[in-house]
Amino acid sequence: MWLVVVPASHLIASDEAERTRIVGKIAKTFGRITNPTLVVLVLTGLYNASWYLPWIGLLLVYPGLILLAKVILVTALLVLIYLHNVYFGRRIIRLARERRFDELKALRKMSRIVSATNVTLMVIILMLAVMLQIPP
Repeated sequence: MWLVVVPASHLIASDEAERTRIVGKIAKTFGRITNPTLVVLVLTGLYNASWYLPWIGLLLVYPGLILLAKVILVTALLVLIYLHNVYFGRRIIRLARERRFDELKALRKMSRIVSATNVTLMVIILMLAVMLQIPP
């Protein structure tokens, strides 16, 4: 019987690459669900905006300014989400596959900063949505 000794760093590297591969597959499946959902949310949001503003010129007076700020922030959020997925998602999977874990760690740190920005934008958008429900 042979005893094979595997360095712990090799096991960690293998686990990290496998974990990243699995998360990448889950994210791809999740994307198939979220993309159509985002389209529906944006379209229903535009439809609902017509209830607040009968014509576009009212975006420059209250409560149109709140709606305008919300539209701008939602657009920025969507751009950040897709840039995050395209840039960070693909690069993280590639770095894990190539076992470049130092670069992977640095990239994940930047990815977390973008994710925190996304969450902050979501909270601000939620607050603006609540403000739209408050009578002037």
